[in-house]
Amino acid sequence: MTFKEILNTELYSKGDFTITVYNIFLILIVVLITLIALKIVRRFFKRFINKQEAERRSYWSIYLILRYIVWVIIIVFLLESSGFRVSVLLASITALLVGVGFGIQQLFSDIASGIVLLVERNLQINDVIQLQDGTVGRVIHIGLRTSRLKTRDDIIQVVPNSNFVNDKIINWSHMDYNTRFSVDVGVAYGSDTRLVTQILLDCAAKNNNVSHSPKPFVRFNNFGDSALEFQVFFWVRESFYVENTKSELRYAIDDEFRKNGVQIPFPQHDIHIKSTVEQPK
Repeated sequence: MTFKEILNTELYSKGDFTITVYNIFLILIVVLITLIALKIVRRFFKRFINKQEAERRSYWSIYLILRYIVWVIIIVFLLESSGFRVSVLLASITALLVGVGFGIQQLFSDIASGIVLLVERNLQINDVIQLQDGTVGRVIHIGLRTSRLKTRDDIIQVVPNSNFVNDKIINWSHMDYNTRFSVDVGVAYGSDTRLVTQILLDCAAKNNNVSHSPKPFVRFNNFGDSALEFQVFFWVRESFYVENTKSELRYAIDDEFRKNGVQIPFPQHDIHIKSTVEQPK
């Protein structure tokens, strides 16, 4: 048996659809070439992204779109080369798709949202975002249906793409290089407000994670029910770990308050009891 005869050997045949050794060989070669080509393109994009650091997330989104398009074209080509008519398949399953469409509409919604994210680039790799439920995480992967976030607790969270399109999210990475945050604190009535202000400013200035420009500032917010309410505002470059910075500031503020005799009050309520005396009949 010649090599040509081996290639033309039928492995499966039904109607116009026939699978031969040649078809299997062609599928393996095309898939292998596609994988190698995409790997080369991926390396090229990585090298280009490193040179263009400011636009790294945009170029990575372009690569993802290109990869999906290539695989769709390859799959259609392989099916057609095997005698499988894709157009006939789509026409025959149209009624089925209509029937199950309501059951898998969320799946299509997630996929459509994934395409929107990749095209519009509102959400990109390495962006730090806050979800509607308050979860803060860094985007480590954007897929066609779902994306993955790495939270501050180093937990990988898989989120459907429709959540990013339909819900309101905060993208900290789209803000300025410095992002402003604040820490709230209350002190007892009778405290030296000027001293409190200076302590808060000093604690913020001594923290290594707090930016020196813009400078931190303090706001005397209100005369509360049980305390004088202050806020110290500061800017940080790395917003992903800002909760650790806030914790460090609270430790430092508490230490300085203790050294300077500034008290942080606990909630207090005055209860007045009125007694009624029964009048003699």
